[in-house]
Amino acid sequence: MPTLIKAPTTVPAAGTPPKTIDEYVGRVSSATDRVSVAHMKSPAGWAEPGQKPRFEEITIVLRGMLRVEHAGGTMAVRAGQALIVHKDERVRYTSPEEGGAEYISVCLPAFSPQLVGRDA
Repeated sequence: MPTLIKAPTTVPAAGTPPKTIDEYVGRVSSATDRVSVAHMKSPAGWAEPGQKPRFEEITIVLRGMLRVEHAGGTMAVRAGQALIVHKDERVRYTSPEEGGAEYISVCLPAFSPQLVGRDA
């Protein structure tokens, strides 16, 4: 039988100013550890610590721009674009532009604080 997710679960987010993470599928909302799917909204000026996640993360930007710092430099991921960050790649996300960013994040396996590998 299919599983209906009636509403997402808002989970705590790293970085400042605070962003919103609404998890639809994942460890918190559906007790799923294979994949997580979350809708994120980060305000203008949001920045989080760097990380080296032990999962693959696929990001689809719906609105605004998400800046991604990585070993090879920096890239801007804009509305209508997607990004794949591979397991064990060091990255840092920010939303520096006016209006912030809105995006969907899919993590394989599911996101967990223990797997994200945040910088101290």
